[in-house]
Amino acid sequence: MYGLVHRALQCFAQDIYGEELWLKVVDDAGLQLREYEAMLMYPDDQLESVLAALSTHLGRTVAQVSEDVGAYLVTHDRMEPVRRLLRFGGTTFEEFVLSLDDLHDRVKLALPDLDLPQLEVNVHSHTSFSVVLYTRQPGFGAVLLGILRAMGDDYGALVVLNLARATRDGKAAEWVTVELFEADFSSGRDFGLIAETGAS
Repeated sequence: MYGLVHRALQCFAQDIYGEELWLKVVDDAGLQLREYEAMLMYPDDQLESVLAALSTHLGRTVAQVSEDVGAYLVTHDRMEPVRRLLRFGGTTFEEFVLSLDDLHDRVKLALPDLDLPQLEVNVHSHTSFSVVLYTRQPGFGAVLLGILRAMGDDYGALVVLNLARATRDGKAAEWVTVELFEADFSSGRDFGLIAETGAS
């Protein structure tokens, strides 16, 4: 797997909990490295080891930490490019959710070796959806839950989300149910087509 995913977990630990904790996590996970390079390849089990060590240090479950990572990908200043990529999915939260069907293929065009889960959006009504993930490595559902929760806030929408897991057609599946109660519950965060670069 590309180090982009590993790097995101590293940045989350460093930005939210500090460098000292990150170094303890790396040691507990039995790794020789201290920094991940986004475009290099790393074994999938390293991600599991680091996540488990981080969860132990924080006294939280792996699912809880994974959800926090998902929220971090949208809300932290360092991850603004990720937020912008997701916001280009639509001008409303509903449009954004519907655009997730195409996210896997869009990412593959840029990073063909990045093994992100395939997403499938099922529409139950104009306010009710489910986003299904098919993956050989369970756990991404909690990350998606955090992303969707943060994106709901980003759009100013009032949503209720739930995560479930099961096996479908012999494949591990996770899905997040999305109930949209109010699209304009709050003002949300500002978003423009052109990113602000600061005063010149």
